[in-house]
Amino acid sequence: MNNLAELVLAVRPLALRETNIPELGRLIRGKVRDNYIADGKRVLITTDRLSAFDRVLGVVPYKGQVLNQLSAFWFEALQDICPSHMLAVPDPNVMLAHEVRPFPVEVVVRGFITGVTTTSLWYNYERGERHMYGITLPDGLRKNERLPQPVITPTTRGTGPGGHDERITPAEIMQRGLVSPEHWESIVSIALALFRRGQELCERAGIILVDTKYEFGLKNGQIVLIDEVHTPDSSRFWDATTYDSRFAAGQEPDNLDKEFIRMWFVERGYRGEGEPPEMSAELTVQAAERYISVYEKITGRAFEPAAYPAEPRIRRALQVAGILPASA
Repeated sequence: MNNLAELVLAVRPLALRETNIPELGRLIRGKVRDNYIADGKRVLITTDRLSAFDRVLGVVPYKGQVLNQLSAFWFEALQDICPSHMLAVPDPNVMLAHEVRPFPVEVVVRGFITGVTTTSLWYNYERGERHMYGITLPDGLRKNERLPQPVITPTTRGTGPGGHDERITPAEIMQRGLVSPEHWESIVSIALALFRRGQELCERAGIILVDTKYEFGLKNGQIVLIDEVHTPDSSRFWDATTYDSRFAAGQEPDNLDKEFIRMWFVERGYRGEGEPPEMSAELTVQAAERYISVYEKITGRAFEPAAYPAEPRIRRALQVAGILPASA
């Protein structure tokens, strides 16, 4: 067993499942993030909760830190394409952000046909569907094949720990008045540009950015990127060095995201309904190692594990930053 695996197992009982800091403001608990809102600002605390199939399935030590710090890296790398809501990162698990009005649609960009969830292209294509999300796919595609060009497959935003994302077409977005035609045109253009930049930077790290989810909001009439970006939670990553040979052989790509976790649950008959099986210690270690590896490959930085338990550390950091009063 390596040192990282030993560390993950040692702190596993202390993984950050949730926070309770009412002094920060009104709490909205998402699938992974605890959001505190006050005075036009939002404090996003990224927990170690692991979500798949629109369900929280367990906790993985250091996962929240990776998501938060990797999102901060990408927000900075993409700001010339689209500004973000990020203001500061006062703690490895915390981001201070502008409070914005989110669009009620998640923008999923896909460069390949793959996936095991009910909203994925391959899951539905394999079942005979050819017209999805307002796009038409040709016959004869193989699982994990690169699409001729990236496509946008929007979903509604599932809110809260048990909220479901649902398929929607651009026409339905307009019909329901979820996003104005002008804003939707801009969002599509921005999302495709973000995806191209993401693919370019990932390729330099030997990684294929397969697909990803973006969330946008409005701040003073300007579209801004919110939530997270190009993380193993919001994106699918494959090892670029082995993709071609494995695809030619009809094998699954070497995935570098949480797809292997989804597949672990699928192999045990779970796709989001009923009570999920408990994550094993081995799966938890593998997940932590995978998340940390992606962070290091993309950023080129060594991962520095933050201390557990996390909430006392977070409180101290917020006090130092002047976000919490010293007496809190």
